Amino acid sequence: MFQTSVYVERRAALAQRLKSGLLLFFGNEESPMNYADNAYSFRQDSTFLYYFGIAHPGLVAIIDIDENQEMIFGNEMSIDDIVWMGRQQTIQEKANLAGISKVLPFGELSEYIKKATTVKRAIHFLPPYRAENKIKLADLLNLDVNHLKPSASVPFIKAVAAQRAIKSALEINEIEQAVNHSIDMHLLAMRKTKPGMKEEEIAAFIHGEALRTGGNIAYPIILTVHGEILHNHFHGNVMQDGQMVLNDSGMETAMGYCGDLTRTFPVGKKFDSRQREVYSIVQSALQSAEAVSKPNVKYIDVHDAACKGLAEGMKAMGLMKGDMDEAVAAGAHALFFQCGTGHMMGLDVHDMEDLGEEYVGYDDALKKEKELFGLKSLRLGRALEPGYVFTIEPGIYMIPELIDLWKAERKFESFINYDAVEKFKDFSGIRLENNYAMTNEGLQLLGKPLAIDISEVEEIRNNAY
Repeated sequence: MFQTSVYVERRAALAQRLKSGLLLFFGNEESPMNYADNAYSFRQDSTFLYYFGIAHPGLVAIIDIDENQEMIFGNEMSIDDIVWMGRQQTIQEKANLAGISKVLPFGELSEYIKKATTVKRAIHFLPPYRAENKIKLADLLNLDVNHLKPSASVPFIKAVAAQRAIKSALEINEIEQAVNHSIDMHLLAMRKTKPGMKEEEIAAFIHGEALRTGGNIAYPIILTVHGEILHNHFHGNVMQDGQMVLNDSGMETAMGYCGDLTRTFPVGKKFDSRQREVYSIVQSALQSAEAVSKPNVKYIDVHDAACKGLAEGMKAMGLMKGDMDEAVAAGAHALFFQCGTGHMMGLDVHDMEDLGEEYVGYDDALKKEKELFGLKSLRLGRALEPGYVFTIEPGIYMIPELIDLWKAERKFESFINYDAVEKFKDFSGIRLENNYAMTNEGLQLLGKPLAIDISEVEEIRNNAY
């Protein structure tokens, strides 16, 4: 946890934004894998962590603005719990560290809410994403489960999103620790990989390194020779010389802050000529996106710069043709780059995605484009304010099924040379991803150096085995 004052000040700032009402925070429960006592590794809700800092299951917190009260509801360990798990820090002791003096048994929560609803007080809650919390919240507020999301408090969502979006120096320092440990994970993967190994062997090294640092992985590891599959969590392939490995993995600290990096490297010692050419295009697009990333520049313009860089590279290779500004505006580049260029990052690898992209990545002045393929997946479009932490991650992905579909539909024939593209159906994919903070002075790359130039990557590979 941070110092007590951090959480006290965060809650006070939130209450000041909302002015009145009762703010309801649901922490997470243990989630069973296959029966109640065999649970997944516990992960607290990120908004609960942000305002209370307590990584303990089964808690609900309330900030009662009108009554000027803050309290946590939860049950202390029973003797049975102590027998099985040993004496641990009590909820009251943890609450004290967050600046909360009032801890009540969980059973008293419903009565508190009932009194508030009886006098028609405003109860603000955030959209729940876990089934058990949906059930508890629906029961508590006498709402249909299917009506919870539309009933969630938009002022509460906007207030939380605005506050969490601006990372403090303390948070950026914690994120940078996560990024540095993530870099160690990536270097380990580059050094351990050799032809004939299974992907799962390298994934195990990566996960072990995350655990060794006192944290865990921030999201399921993407370690694959099939980099054309954007979120590929299968690790059963045998890696062969001539293939590339796409490694998208990040570490989460014990406090919940994360890193999110991607590197693509050869299974053998060197990239082949075709791989080098495409890799250089992706790296150039990353640099183009970095160059336009400045305070108050809209991230959708950063995305546009990356897309145009990729499209111009594809044209130089003979895979695209025509005016690339027109091609990108039409969405023709999305045959090769189907996703967004980046997203916010912090306590979540896609920060605050549970609150809704329309509130986190966009604002009232910039509505999200829902239709255009390649743009509808852009999680961040709004202007980059100092304090934002985010990723830039362009890529080129040759997806055979998508190529076949677009070719059959004769889609964007004025921009795409399908005969040339046909020869790349076996290529797989390349992604490069870094993590950044926006400052008043400009873009700040987070973390220590991690090999990205072809020469740097190949030097590591040459010394790997």
